[in-house]
This record gives sequence, structure tokens and C-alpha cells, in this order.
Amino acid sequence: MKDVAARAGVGLKTVSRVVNGEPGVTPDTERRVQEAIEELGFRRNDSARVLRKGRTATVGLVLEDLADPFYGPLNRAVEEVARTHGALLINGSSAEDPDRERELALALCARRVDGLIVIPAGDDHRYLEPEIRAGVATVFVDRPAGGIEADVVLSDSFGGARDGVAHLIAAGHRRIGFIGDHPRIHTATERLRGYREAMARAGLPVSQAWVSLGSTAPERVAAAAGAMLSGPEPVTALFAGNNRVTVTVVRVLAALPRPVALVGFDDFELADLLRPGVTVVAQDPAALGRVATDRLFQRLAGTPLAPARIELPTRLVPRGSGELPPAD
Repeated sequence: MKDVAARAGVGLKTVSRVVNGEPGVTPDTERRVQEAIEELGFRRNDSARVLRKGRTATVGLVLEDLADPFYGPLNRAVEEVARTHGALLINGSSAEDPDRERELALALCARRVDGLIVIPAGDDHRYLEPEIRAGVATVFVDRPAGGIEADVVLSDSFGGARDGVAHLIAAGHRRIGFIGDHPRIHTATERLRGYREAMARAGLPVSQAWVSLGSTAPERVAAAAGAMLSGPEPVTALFAGNNRVTVTVVRVLAALPRPVALVGFDDFELADLLRPGVTVVAQDPAALGRVATDRLFQRLAGTPLAPARIELPTRLVPRGSGELPPAD
């Protein structure tokens, strides 16, 4: 900074103001300082800045699976909001492993991130209590925290599933199967609850054979769908609990000689180009990311806020598969 100040003919404080984007510098002076920075190849020492200010200007994001298309828009939205606050985003994947989630979250805290955004893999987040007390702002997304009171931003999984199944019922279906994710996952149980609510409202029974929760691995999902679609009274429609389940179900249905109605939770790429197009209950992952990150920076700014549950609406997107009538 001394070299930059000497080259630009200004004081150290002026260089500091330019580097940190602070007011009080004339345009001509700022131009001279920027030219000196470019000529000398000066880079701000963020380690020294952390020691001086106690803030790292970094945010940690713990995702479930970086390869899942759902998390791409969410990750991008978090990054964009963080960038407007001059913060850097560091992210990693828990791979739906609670131990890995804990390890990753604590590793980010050890690197002194200012805040954490967590998509939970586990159901016990008391390990974060010391970090939160120490000032690490923390917001959970898609699923609530377990064992602690904390901000959470999620989609209306219950209402979305209820509306999607009601859509199938309105098309004339009475035997509707549900294939979802692991029962330990909050969104899976909420979507199953929505399915049961829609069936109950219509006065329809739910056979145990019509419900399957578990891994989203294609082999497991295909086996579950095959079982529901066979036998003397097969289901005439399926509700898929997330985009990975839906994609596998689409492949299973493509091999059948008879049409089977389908509604999936989560939109996915090319869903509108299939024939018929896949009817979905769409979330807005980018909105989840934006709202969560805005909430995080409100906390970092010192705004007094009680822990809140912020639920964003879903929307039904009819494309054809959910409007097919029963074949029998």
C-alpha cells in the first residue's frame, strides 16, 4: 500500500478507501490510485484484513448433492446475493451423509466464514450451537434444522404434493401410487403427508402397496413402480416425490403398452419436450437461495430477528402426463 500511495501521490488512508470502496475520494484521485494498483500488481491482503476487522467476507454453503440439477440455480442465487455484499462463497456437498455434513460445516466454521447456509442431511444440528453463539449466522434451506431453533427457508412440500395428487384425482384416478425419497428426509415425509391428505379429502383409501419411500437409485425406484403397476388392481397414476424419482418413472412408463398418468415434484430439464410432457409441481430453487441469503445478511448486519420458518409457494405446471385419464 505504501508503494501504491507513493506512485499515486496520495496518503495510505486514501489508498485504503479506494481498495475498500469507501467514500471520500475524488474521481481523479481514485483513477490515479487504480492506475498505480494496476501498474504495481497490488492485491489486498485479506488475511490481514480479517485480523483487523474480525470478518472474512466469506459465506459457506453446505449442499446435499452438487450433481443434482435442483441445486444449480440455488447455488447460483446464493453466490449472486453474496457477491452484492462483497462476500465470497465456499460450498461443498454432504452427499446426504449426516457425518459428512457435520464435518463440512465445522470445517467451514474453522475457516472463520461469517455465515453458513445449510441444506440438512442429518436431523441433529446441536453441534452448531457453539458456532452460532460465537456469531456465525446460520440459515437452513429446504429442510428445517434438528434440535435447535434456527431460520429455515423451504418450499411448501405438503401443499404442493396435495395439489399434485388432487390434480390426478380430478382427472378420474382413484388408484394413485406414491414413490418418494428416504423417510428420514423432511421433504419426503411432507410430500407423503400431502399425498395422503389429497386422498383423504377425496374419500379414497390408500393401500400400503401404493406407497414406497427409500433410495432414489434407479433400480429401487423402477422396482417400486413395477410393483405398483402390476397385479390384479394396478395403480392408474403415479406421484413422484422428486426429480430423480420422476426421471426413472418416465423411463419405466415409456416401456408400458398402456398410458399411466404421472405428476412429479420438482421440474427438470426437457420435461416439456417429452410426449406427453411431464406435469410437475415446480419449486423455485433460485428463490430459496435468494431468500435464505438475504436473511443471512440481515443477521450479519445485526438486525434483531427471531428464528423464522419462511415457506415459499409451489406451482402446478400441467403438460399432459398428469391429465391422462385412467386406462381402465
